[in-house]
Formats: sequence, C-alpha cells, structure tokens
Amino acid sequence: MLPHQTSVSQSAGSQAGQPQLIGVGIDTSRYGHYAAFLRDDLQPAAAELQFAESAAGYAQLRQRLERIVQRYHTVHFVIRIDAAGQYADNLLHFLHGLKNPGTDAARLANATLVISCGDPQRNKNYRAALFGSQKSDPLEARAAARYALSERPAATQSMSVELRTLRQVAARLQAVCRQRTRLVNQLHHLLALTFPELALLVKDIGAGWVLELIRRYPTAQLLAAANEQQLADVPYLPHQHIASLLELARSSIGSLQGPTMQELVRDQVRQLGDVRARQRHLEKLLVSGYQALPQANHLDTIPGIGDVTAAILTAFIADIDRFRHEGKLVAYFGILPIEVASGVDRDGKPRGPKRYVMSRRGNDLVRRYLWMAGLSAVRHNPAVRALYARVVAKHSRHKAIAIGHAMRKLLHLAFAVWKSGKPFDPEHYPWQTPAHLDEEPEAVTDEPVSDIPMSGNEPAAGLTPEMPAKPEVTAAGSITSTPAGQRRPQDPASRYLDFAHLKRQLPIERVLDHLGLSSGLRGRGPQRRGPCPIHRGDARGRTFSVHLGDNVFCCHDKACGKSGDVIDLWACVNSMSLRDAALDLVQTFNLEPAPREQRRGHG
Repeated sequence: MLPHQTSVSQSAGSQAGQPQLIGVGIDTSRYGHYAAFLRDDLQPAAAELQFAESAAGYAQLRQRLERIVQRYHTVHFVIRIDAAGQYADNLLHFLHGLKNPGTDAARLANATLVISCGDPQRNKNYRAALFGSQKSDPLEARAAARYALSERPAATQSMSVELRTLRQVAARLQAVCRQRTRLVNQLHHLLALTFPELALLVKDIGAGWVLELIRRYPTAQLLAAANEQQLADVPYLPHQHIASLLELARSSIGSLQGPTMQELVRDQVRQLGDVRARQRHLEKLLVSGYQALPQANHLDTIPGIGDVTAAILTAFIADIDRFRHEGKLVAYFGILPIEVASGVDRDGKPRGPKRYVMSRRGNDLVRRYLWMAGLSAVRHNPAVRALYARVVAKHSRHKAIAIGHAMRKLLHLAFAVWKSGKPFDPEHYPWQTPAHLDEEPEAVTDEPVSDIPMSGNEPAAGLTPEMPAKPEVTAAGSITSTPAGQRRPQDPASRYLDFAHLKRQLPIERVLDHLGLSSGLRGRGPQRRGPCPIHRGDARGRTFSVHLGDNVFCCHDKACGKSGDVIDLWACVNSMSLRDAALDLVQTFNLEPAPREQRRGHG
C-alpha cells in the first residue's frame, strides 16, 4: 500500500486541475521487462511491475497504467525505455497504440503519453551516476524513470510497419555481409597454407572468377599441373594473369597439399557461393520494401545511389530529422578520416609517420554500399564528378582519396533531397565551379580539397553549399576516371582577403569537425574542453577550451597559451602565418575571400 502522502498529492493535483506527472522507466530483455513508476517528487506512484513479453504481460502493464490514471484522474506519463537490442520493438509498438483513441486504451482517455527509447550507453551512465556500480533490473528501471522526469527526453517517433520491416531486412543483409567477410578471411587462411602467392597477385579473392579458379584448382599443386588453355576456360579470368598464375603456382611455398586440403578449400568456396546467393535474395527483398514505403524520400533519384543503397540508407537513417545538418549525418556513418602512423603497405614499405585513413566507425553495411555508390557517382553524378575532379587535381597519385570525398558528398545530397522532399535536380547548382569562384579561379595547392561550404542554418534544397570533406581520406581500391574541369592556378599573393568576412562564413565547429577534433571535446552547451591540438600530440589533457557560440578558443597550459578565432586556430595547428592560414581556409572550405563589391574595388 502506498504511503499517505500519495493521497495528499492526488488531492492537491486534482484541486489544481493540473495533470499528475508520472515517470515510467522500463528495462527490457528478451523474455520480459521491468517497469518502475515515479511521481515528480521521485516517490513511487505505483508498485513496480515485472511482466513477460507476451499478450498477458502487456495486459498487466496496461492495467497498471489504468490504475494510476484512476488514482490521479489526469496523468501525463513520460515513459523512458532502456532498449536492449531489438527487444523493445514490440513494446514501443504497444505503447504507441495506447495513444490511439477507440482501442483498449479507452480507460487512458485522461492520460497523455510521451514515449522515448534511450541510447543504452546513456542510460547506463545515468544509472551509474545514481546508483554507482550496483546493477539490477529494478535499478535500471528506476534510473530510467528518474531520467524521464528530470531530463524530459524528446519523444521517439513511431515507425510505420513498412519502415520497421525494411529495417529488419537490412539487419539480415548486414549479418549476411559480415558472414561473407568472415568466410573470405577464412579462405585467406586456407590459401596461406596451400597457395599464399595468390593473395599477392589478386586483391579481391572473393571475386567471381577467383572463386571459380580456386574451385577448379584448390591448391598450388593442382594449378601448377594445368596449362594456359585450361585457365583460359575459367570465365572472366583476365588473360594477362594466366602466365603469372602458372609461374607462381609452380614455385609456390605452400606447405599443405593433398585431397583433404583440396576438399577444405572447395567447401569454403561453396559456402561463399551460398552466402552470395542469400545476399542477392535479400537485396531484392530490400528494394521491394523500399518501394513499398508510404512516403518516398527520392534517394534513388541521386545518380550513383541505386535502389539497394537508397534502401539501406533509408533503413539506417529512419528519420532524417534526427540530424541537424549534413555534418551530423556524415559523422553518424563515419565517412571522415582519422590519423594513423604505423604499419606497412601492400608492397612491404613502412607507412609514413602521419597519414589519414577512413574512420572505421559507423555502420559497415552502409559504408560497403556507399563505397560502390561513390565509384558510380564519379562518372554519372554531376555534383560528385566535379568534386572528384577537384580532389584528383591535388591527389593525382591517390585517387582513392577522392572516393572518400565522393561518399561524403553523396550523404550531403541524400540529406538535402530527403529534407526538401524533391528529386535530385542535376541543374540545380553550377556544380563544375561554385558561383563565387566564377570571377576568381583558385590556386591548386598540395593541401586537401574541400567540398562546397555550407551552414547548418541554410535551407536544404538539394543542394545548397555543403561542409568540406576531411583531409586525406584513404580507402582500399582505386579509380581510373580522367579528371575534368581543373582550375588554372593563380598567385595567392594577389588576392584580397577580408578576415571578418571569412570568419562570418566559418563557424569554429566546422573547423573542429574538419580537423577531427570534435570527438575529443567534452561538455554541454557552447563551452567544450579537451586535449590541445597545438602543443599535445597524444590526445590527452583538458587544457583546450572552445566556445562554439563565440567562435573562439584558448589553451590554458602556460607552455602553450594560444588563443583566438578560427583563423588563429588554423594558423597554429598548421604552423602558418595568419594570411597564409586565411588563404588556406578559403581554399579548403571554398569560402568567399571578400564581399563581391569589395573584390571589385580591389580588382
């Protein structure tokens, strides 16, 4: 039985005519869930409830909510669900159904519900802050209820059945692609014992002709006994590889041969064939699910993004309004570079002391298909083709860097098309040359090329100027397209710069994102702190302070003491003078160096 103060609170709430605020925290699991109910004074509003993942269990939850409404007459429920995997999907569907009139929720007519499904790590951190190292279902539920009352999280939108189905197909496809990757790695291990030289000649042993070759000749010993005519009969085997394959097989150092190893290799190839067939089947299901969505998002109208890639992006983005601007979407999928400085390359040469590679964070299925979309877009998408040409002009020996920029550009276009609700228009913007560069072509330098600049406050109409791509994005593979539309060099010393105009175009948050520093900063609101990028190279410490609203920074370490605005930050990080830093920012972010009227006056 609840304490006497519950009755007092009830009568007070009734007299005031205000709805009673009730926080409901639900900890989910595979077979059942645990719910806690708290009033706004953090006292229990009802007994806690453990209920099964079944119709009977959900009926218990509904009855408990109905009793609370009967007790307090008018109730505002703030429900926070601690999701464990997919175990909250049915529960979310049930709770959203309670908000619909004319159903079993008739007794909840005097109640309003705000339902949010929280990030498990955030819920875990909140529980640890309240209860320390203690962990149990009741504590998880109580922490979620208190979070609902104190933080008032935004409501999680209900997904349509079609979108939920699409997400399930995408999840199965992701599992199959991961399985295929594991099988390819296992095949690598077997070939390392039977024919290790093959991996030196062929980059992708999962290619169709390679698998057929291995199926026919699973060991170097069998391949060495073949002749050129027999290898020429292997479908799609490049003829230039035939002589090399035979030579490598006849001098192979493979240490395991014989019938048993032959059967192991062939079995691995059969498994890869089965997985590939499952992948194709799931891709067809995915496209069917995408086409059945109640509202089209037009991602499939973007050249380079096919039906499968559009469906995958839709499944994992779910709601484009979750992202404030393109940069958030890019970061969500990890299409940005990170710094590495170790290892050797394919030729056995030590890598440089400092380089950038594509981040591994983000959804691996999206990245896999977005990479293929980027390869297509550099040929068929005018926006991506123009960006690709500009990047290749600066990185002619590393064209894969440009594909990383193309992937990022495709996400920018997807964001804009989805937000605007209009199909992609190839004539919407002069992609080949940004408008403010028509009068002044910019110099080609050795620094990384940017995308078209954008502001998070600008409208997303397909294709407003966008945030720059990160420096030195590398990825496996190369591309042989011929760059077009390269700009003629110009002497930067002759350019007029308006520093104030530059700073108005460039929030410091964009510069931090570009430098890969945002993830290392901590704090809420505009003030952030983290390791200093100027005097610390180990990403440790918290002396670096940034105010995103004022667009300024400073380092509180006496040995450094650097401070200033975006131009000062760029100059310090890249060891440049202020003018060189401003010129580099214009080039990197495609900024307008000065207002047009001032440039004409200094022409």
